[in-house]
Amino acid sequence: MTGSFQIVDASWRDFNELRQLENECFPLDAWPFWDVLGILTLPDVVRLKAVTHGKMTGFIAGDVRRHEGAGWIATLAVTEGYRRNGIAIALITTLEIQMNVKKVKLCVRRSNTAAINLYHKLGYQDKGVWEKYYVGNEDALVLEKVLEGV
Repeated sequence: MTGSFQIVDASWRDFNELRQLENECFPLDAWPFWDVLGILTLPDVVRLKAVTHGKMTGFIAGDVRRHEGAGWIATLAVTEGYRRNGIAIALITTLEIQMNVKKVKLCVRRSNTAAINLYHKLGYQDKGVWEKYYVGNEDALVLEKVLEGV
């Protein structure tokens, strides 16, 4: 399913839609109640959603760590019917701007080749591996991007 979308700030009011999106996109390791609430309310977190026809079709959150001069992408999800329509790219690029840090880091399942290819396309480089990080003991690849002009 395609359609135009908007990238807007997310808030605690998006709790139910985010829980649903997390469960759809991350069936093995969707965030529990408190993690979802935290990502929507804690300070120093940039949280954005993609909205298509009034429905949340994507979400991204970044944890700003000023003392490190870096930010961490905590989660990125796009509902299956809306993937490959530019939503993830728009969420990532908007987040990078709003975090206003020198570096952005993230981790991704080693098996998630679609996401890894997207991150590489956007300039993220491999920086390490966290062994057995995910449910099922799958490794996480750690990626990083140095932002220009920050």
